[in-house]
Amino acid sequence: MKKILFITRQAPYGNSHAREALDAILAASAYDQELSLLFMDDGVFQLIKQQNANQITQKNMASSLQALELYGIDKIYCHADSLKKRGLTTSDLILEQLEIIDDAQINQLMNKQDQLLSF
Repeated sequence: MKKILFITRQAPYGNSHAREALDAILAASAYDQELSLLFMDDGVFQLIKQQNANQITQKNMASSLQALELYGIDKIYCHADSLKKRGLTTSDLILEQLEIIDDAQINQLMNKQDQLLSF
């Protein structure tokens, strides 16, 4: 079993990177690997509660993220500095099973992985 860390750094709308990251991790969950997901940089905007993408005719990303647990993806992390720089707190976020980690913890997490996939 390989350890794979998916890193999502893009805002939820404006390009397809965030959606591709979500699709990739959900697809990978079918292959019985040890999967982790890290939100950092503008990727933390994917976690904001009460997103409304109707005006840009896109599907709400935040509601899709709640499906991660159903797919057995429970190692979900968020970069503390990315939240702070964007004026966000944990109360702004939709996922409760999220672990907030700092730079040193991110380095440790990355060093434990067999593969890193960045979106």
